[in-house]
Amino acid sequence: MTQAAVYKRVLLKLSGEALMGRREYGLDMDMLGAIANDIKAVVAMGVEVCVVIGGGNIFRGVSGAASGMDRAQADYMGMLATVMNALAMQSVLEKRGVPTRVQSAIPMATVCEPYIRRRAERHMEKGRVVVFAAGTGNPYFTTDTAAALRANEMNCDALLKGTQVDGVYSADPRKVPDATRYDQLTYRTVLAEDLAVMDAAAISLARENRLPIIVFNIHAPGAFAQVMRGEGAFTKIVEN
Repeated sequence: MTQAAVYKRVLLKLSGEALMGRREYGLDMDMLGAIANDIKAVVAMGVEVCVVIGGGNIFRGVSGAASGMDRAQADYMGMLATVMNALAMQSVLEKRGVPTRVQSAIPMATVCEPYIRRRAERHMEKGRVVVFAAGTGNPYFTTDTAAALRANEMNCDALLKGTQVDGVYSADPRKVPDATRYDQLTYRTVLAEDLAVMDAAAISLARENRLPIIVFNIHAPGAFAQVMRGEGAFTKIVEN
């Protein structure tokens, strides 16, 4: 280890929008590269890392359903979008010398492995980054819920949510300048005040298994590694 990490094994949750950079849709390779550099730095600390990425930069199931498409069908399309993002992340990580495996909840053996819990754990034990794709494999569940599920299945010490801002606020600080920023919250408060962190199913799953959720700014260079050392700006969501 280059420097002591607070956690041994973590899951990093990224939205698809986090990969867009300043684009209106799709992938920004500079942004992907910056995130990959941060993940590489954390792996170098001896931390075992797995990742869940949303698909909103390509297709969002809820939006498709709102446009008149069948909700389940739209959600499956969104899951396929997450596979595309996962493959892109694998590519940029491996170009940086970080061995990476993609596991999909929807089997597609030509492009990636199927999701197998024990195999995923073994990959991480060997120092490989595992990117979980296709959400839970079921419609009506978000990638936030998939992240909480996979983090628990992998026995992660924490779930890290990389966002556009440096923690949880009472309102969007980009729209409400005097919004209150929280250093620490309880699961109950997040649910009761309907704070826009993750959906209620994800928060409830984390609460049930006492999985800490840490919210930080994924676009701040080096922030991921800082959080792993217990430094920098972030909001921690725990039981008490």
